[in-house]
Amino acid sequence: MKLPTESGLQVSVGMAGFRDFREIAAWRLSREVKLLAYALLERSQVARDFEFRDQLRDASRSAPRNIAEGFARYKHKEFAQFVRVAKGSMGEVLDAFIDAVDNGYITPAEFAQYEHACKKALGAINGLIRYLESTPDPPLKRKDKKDKPDKPPQMPADDD
Repeated sequence: MKLPTESGLQVSVGMAGFRDFREIAAWRLSREVKLLAYALLERSQVARDFEFRDQLRDASRSAPRNIAEGFARYKHKEFAQFVRVAKGSMGEVLDAFIDAVDNGYITPAEFAQYEHACKKALGAINGLIRYLESTPDPPLKRKDKKDKPDKPPQMPADDD
């Protein structure tokens, strides 16, 4: 099943859902934005602006981290809440990129690339939120009776 996003990107979702958070387009695109931010942070002019540097680093790390953390939750509602935090962080990163232009750290042409990456990530994030809000929680995995022993295994006795 493919889910459309605001950016035109389609998020693929299998019937059984994702097996790993790294399969989620919103996480992958958020990570790409984080890597763009890291490249910007390596510039000497940016590295000397401690407040800007720390804010951009923290915000850019937050989006993929929150998606990963939310993925580890069982309920879609909980996962969606973490994805909403990621969306806020991505907005913060976009604002930091605007500040980077205002401070002369990047050119308007570079900003266009950064903005495009943020908007792609935001589109995928919005698509993931819609998916999570419109689908039921996954079923609990239950072990068969034969998979679960009635009592713990016994250690063999030492023959001294």
